[in-house]
Amino acid sequence: MGEFLSPILYQVGIGGIGGFIVGFAFKKISKLLLILIGIFLIALIYLGTQGIISINYEALFAAIGNMLGMAGSAFSWLVHVIALLPFAGSFIAGFVICFKLG
Repeated sequence: MGEFLSPILYQVGIGGIGGFIVGFAFKKISKLLLILIGIFLIALIYLGTQGIISINYEALFAAIGNMLGMAGSAFSWLVHVIALLPFAGSFIAGFVICFKLG
């Protein structure tokens, strides 16, 4: 019985620690990116109101639609990750815990 539990416990431990580290880094980087995106949008709005630049909203919405379309391909990748349940489950648990706490 111990010979079966040892690899599973190893995967769960490594997955949990890895998820915790990635969750911490992801939360910190996402905060920084949101601040930078906000500053960029404020600058664009300001420049647009001053008449310095002209924003093509149709092209902007099309670009956003294309980026959201790429998110669908991430779903097929996620299915393969879920196949590794002991590692992926503990990784996701560690990620969520650190994302909430960090």
